[in-house]
Amino acid sequence: MVKTMNKPNVIIVRTAGTNCDYELQTAFEICGANVDRIHINELIENKDKILSYDILAIPGGFSYGDDIASGKILANELKNKLGENIKKFALSKKPIIGICNGFQVLVKMGLLPEPNKFEQTATLSYNDSNKFECRWVYLKTEKTDGNTKCIWAKNLPDIIPLPVAHGEGKFVADDTVLKNIEENNQVVFRYTAYDGRYPKYPLAPNGSFNQIAGICNKDGNIFGLMPHPERYIYKLQHPARQGCDDKYGWGKKIFQNAIDFLK
Repeated sequence: MVKTMNKPNVIIVRTAGTNCDYELQTAFEICGANVDRIHINELIENKDKILSYDILAIPGGFSYGDDIASGKILANELKNKLGENIKKFALSKKPIIGICNGFQVLVKMGLLPEPNKFEQTATLSYNDSNKFECRWVYLKTEKTDGNTKCIWAKNLPDIIPLPVAHGEGKFVADDTVLKNIEENNQVVFRYTAYDGRYPKYPLAPNGSFNQIAGICNKDGNIFGLMPHPERYIYKLQHPARQGCDDKYGWGKKIFQNAIDFLK
């Protein structure tokens, strides 16, 4: 692909079992980015290639069939074969996003909740329902002083709808890690009822600790979430045809935030 001047360059890492990479590519392109979908084997052969991009994205799907555990093999592969450059990318405060399986990968390779130690301190485990959950849910945007530290979630309303589709979406961490995440304002989204009240199943689709649906690192450039913003780019994708304007859905705003941050 010929890259256009003055457009951020996005790399989407794919592998066997990835299945949301085309939707993610479309989302970024609509927001004005150049996008390359690149197989991890190509990155392993040219380890510095990843550093030439402005945004790193890990899409949803079932990487390597979610063998062992969801996202675990891809997480190990990225950390062990590309870890030095990925950590360099992260600590340079370039935007990184992991969606669904991508969130599982970011957590299990140790980029979230915090990339400095690059060690796994949390996980995404099996839903309390013991089954795959696929539906629209409501998310509460966590804010401090009227906004969030996460560059991906700036200027979102208090509650937005997004679809989920996962079997292992339960965010789990020990009390110390949870306390640090909460005190550092790293929770970006929580599952909620449509009116902001505490959600019950199925609006709380997985039993996540503290109803956590998405978190960021302390600097706010790395963002992982279980719901799929790339499936809500247009308002026509919402079952009630709701959106942030006459054409687009709230998912587009998330990607647009990262593009605008770079500009």
